[in-house]
Amino acid sequence: MLYKILLILSLMFTSSFTKDNTVSIYDFKAKNIDGEEISLEKYKGKVLLVVNVASKCGFTKQYEGLENLYKKYKDNGFMILGFPSNQFSNQEPGTNEEIKEFCSLTYGVDFDMFEKVDVNGKNEIPLYTYLKSEAGGVLGTKSIKWNFTKFLVDPYGKVVERFGSITEPKEIEKDIRRLLGL
Repeated sequence: MLYKILLILSLMFTSSFTKDNTVSIYDFKAKNIDGEEISLEKYKGKVLLVVNVASKCGFTKQYEGLENLYKKYKDNGFMILGFPSNQFSNQEPGTNEEIKEFCSLTYGVDFDMFEKVDVNGKNEIPLYTYLKSEAGGVLGTKSIKWNFTKFLVDPYGKVVERFGSITEPKEIEKDIRRLLGL
């Protein structure tokens, strides 16, 4: 609870609130893989899947499933936001440019990718502090345990579900369809 209070207080000084003073994913900014700061308000009204990704992980093949979901539902208001992180066994050691090239050439990734970030610890980006406060992991833990943890966000910017690394993208499709009204 204290964690959530501190998050809300910090946001009061750094972002806007909705009219009922609740925080949503739209209150955050992040730098895309090319270093441009993006307001996540850009995604307002879309169903989002936010994923911490890595290029040298046993789950890296999930890029293919993520891209398939994106292509299938992007015209219905679905977007994937990929956040590379090197916090798990040095499995994302490359530069942002190298990550972008790998994703494009190896998996044809066309969904939005962001710069390499920390998703846990003192240097974690505020977006991940928020995501973890809204949807805990196994047994209520907050920390991201591994690469390819996924957060499903509704069109109103609220986190509705957290999926662990072992959950394949195709297993989330029914939840995405439900939020899209399909």
